[in-house]
Parts: sequence; structure tokens; C-alpha cells
Amino acid sequence: MVGRHAARSRRAALTALGALVLTALPSAASAAPPPVPGPRPAVARTPDAATAPARMLSAMERDLRLAPGQAAARLVNEAEAGTRAGMLRNTLGDRFAGAWVSGATSAELTVATTDAADTAAIEAQGAKAAVVGRNLAELRAVKEKLDAAAIRTRTRQTPVWYVDVKTNRVTVQATGASAAAAFVEAAGVPAADVGVRVSPDQPRVLEDLVGGDAYYIDDQARCSIGFSVTKDDQEGFATAGHCGDPGATTTGYNEADQGTFQASTFPGKDMAWVGVNSDWTATPDVKAEGGEKIQLAGSVEALVGASVCRSGSTTGWHCGTIQQHDTSVTYPEGTVDGLTETTVCAEPGDSGGPFVSGVQAQGTTSGGSGDCTNGGTTFYQPVNPLLSDFGLTLKTTSAATQTPAPQDNAAADAWTAGRVYEVGTTVSYDGVRYRCLQSHQAQGVGSPASVPALWQRV
Repeated sequence: MVGRHAARSRRAALTALGALVLTALPSAASAAPPPVPGPRPAVARTPDAATAPARMLSAMERDLRLAPGQAAARLVNEAEAGTRAGMLRNTLGDRFAGAWVSGATSAELTVATTDAADTAAIEAQGAKAAVVGRNLAELRAVKEKLDAAAIRTRTRQTPVWYVDVKTNRVTVQATGASAAAAFVEAAGVPAADVGVRVSPDQPRVLEDLVGGDAYYIDDQARCSIGFSVTKDDQEGFATAGHCGDPGATTTGYNEADQGTFQASTFPGKDMAWVGVNSDWTATPDVKAEGGEKIQLAGSVEALVGASVCRSGSTTGWHCGTIQQHDTSVTYPEGTVDGLTETTVCAEPGDSGGPFVSGVQAQGTTSGGSGDCTNGGTTFYQPVNPLLSDFGLTLKTTSAATQTPAPQDNAAADAWTAGRVYEVGTTVSYDGVRYRCLQSHQAQGVGSPASVPALWQRV
């Protein structure tokens, strides 16, 4: 979001801290080297996967302890792995049990299946096969029982639970083994179906009532802008639900009147969006290391193990990896489902800020534990459900400018810019059927016929 007018004076001492998103500048592109060689077939990758600002790459090298050149190679490999994983997920169907990348440059893709007969098909896509006992649907069914139990059971001593595709089980993070056992029993889940990770961490939402930067809610709390969005003719930005209730007013980093919370969900989910006044303009920019900009190209969901970076008004730009999707977290205010856990650090005031993988939007900062001095864990609200729930269009370099109008049933399966598509969804385009390979919001350019990284002809 870009303010066009000068700041008022009541918080002048704070403006030197800078803004989360500033005026649009050209992104400094850094050409990525080719992906790490390996026995995998050529495959299309997400658009713009090889383009990332030099400062973004240097931050990844710093936080992920990579050698020079490895960050660029990693982004290319992760984009290609996402397409391979989507193709295999559609091929395996009910036998699919998850996928993840590993290695310094994410050169190894692993795809899990419940049938050893799938090994040859997986290896033909240049991936490693893991034969496991439960498919992804079975793992999610176990987690759903824990989600249901959390509604009627106190979970402050078992604050995190998630589907762990790497271990093929659901894991509960608890302050002690007895607390985990009690939660699992209350859910009616066999103990053998759940792993336990004992940790003293107590996640918290990352808002702050101390003066700062970014944007302010009702002249009191401070959070960080996430991603610019549009809804019909209204411009605005996505952020965390715990930052404000519907109707709460906001002012910008420059102390100027900014907007109003249009919708907010918390707990349950942690999502909100703010509609801004005409003094502010939505841009596809995210502030990165040293004030450099990343221009978003889309919202393609990254795999477990992929690199991810976060921008926030308290701690700036930090990077890490995705640990798992579909994580439930209990904060003091209540439980939030469907979050993604990362190794990226964050601190109070970073809430609502953007997580990106390359130039693809991933989500908005929700909460976590630890800090950026000693390290920590941070969770984000995935952006695609936020866009879908609120009917928003992500502002990108190629997005449709307006939210698509509802369609009648006869055209319900026609590919439409602005819609959020999940893996496996089929659409029609120019009389041809396509199946989605990676979860994303369709952009204004990039039809199924022109983006084989996201769509497979069937």
C-alpha cells in the first residue's frame, strides 16, 4: 500500500522506522543459475521462479546458511518440484500421502504413497518414493478429530498439532507427555496414530501496543500490512484477523488516515482485510531486505521443506523453511486451524505481515514463539483461503483488476481469473479440460493453456 500524502504530526517521532510497503520501484532482478542437475525430466515451473531481488537471495543465504548461488538454485528447484508433486498427486489419487523437498538447494523431491507399485511412476518424475501406511486423507481425518476435541477441551498445554507428512503421522506439541496423552484420549484417537513433541513453547499472536511503524489500529495497536488486494472497486490489504475487528479504523506508517477493517475472523482462522481510502493505492510490492521490493506474481502454495521469507514492521526481513501445512495452534485467545508452521523468526508488531516464497505470496503472519535474537517458530495464515473466504483478488503484476462476478451453474467449471483453485480441481478453457497441479489464485494472464506449471491437460 502506498500513501500519497504527507504525514500528520502526532507520531512524527515514529516515522523514521520506515514502512512495510513503500512507493513502487522496479524490482532488482537477479538471474538464477540453472537447477541442480539430477535424473529428473524437464518440467515447467511457476512463472518468474528464476527472478528474485539480490537482497532477497542474500537474506536467504544468511538465514538458511547457504553458499553463494544456492539460494537462486533453490527457488528454481522448489518451483519445479511443486509442479512435479502436483502431477503425481493427481496420478496417485487416494494413495497420495504428501510431498516435500529437502537438501540445501531443495534438489530432492520426495513423494509419499501407500502403494509400493507407485514407486516407478514417482521415480519417473525425478522424485524419491516413500511408501507409508496412511494416505493424506487418513492423516487429515485424525487431525480433524483433534480439531473437534479442541472445541470442548482446554489446549493451552497442547498448543500445536499438525499433519506431518514426513513422518506419516499427526503430531501434537505439548508441554508434557501427560498433557498430550489426555488430549489424544479426549479426541478418541488411538495413541499409536499420534506422535508427541514435548516443548515449553507457548505460541502467542504477534501484535504490540507499544508505538512503532507500519499501520495502527484505533490509534492503539500496531500490526504489519500483508498483501495488497482488491474487491470490485475497493482497494485494500490483507492482514491478520487478531489485529482488528470489523469497523476498526487504521492509520498508515505516515500517520495519515488509511482505512477500515472490512472483515475479520479470529480465532478459528486468523484473517482480515482492510479497505483503504483514495489516498492509498494497492501495489504488487512487498518490502524486502534493505528496503528493496519484491513484486508478487501470484499465490502458488509452496511445498513442505521449501524456503520462505517474511517481512514485518518490527524485525524486517527474515527467512526460513516451511515445516508443515494444516497446523492447529492454541493461543491465549483461542484455537486457529489451517496455519503453516515455519522456522522463520518474528516478534510482536510483525503480525499480519507477508510471507513469500520467491515471488509467490504464501500467507500473513499469525503468531509464534521465540524471537529474532535467539530464533523461534512462526505460523502464518495461508493467503489462498483468505482470498477465497473474503472474495478478494491479490494484487500482482498480472492480476485481474476486479473480483470475478458469480457464475451460473452452467459455467461454474469454466476457468476464471481471480478464483482460487485447489490441487485436483478440473476446469474447462477453450473447450479443453485441465486439472490443477498447485493451489493458487488464477491471475489475469496465465490461462491453463499457457501455464503448464499450474495446469495439466486431461
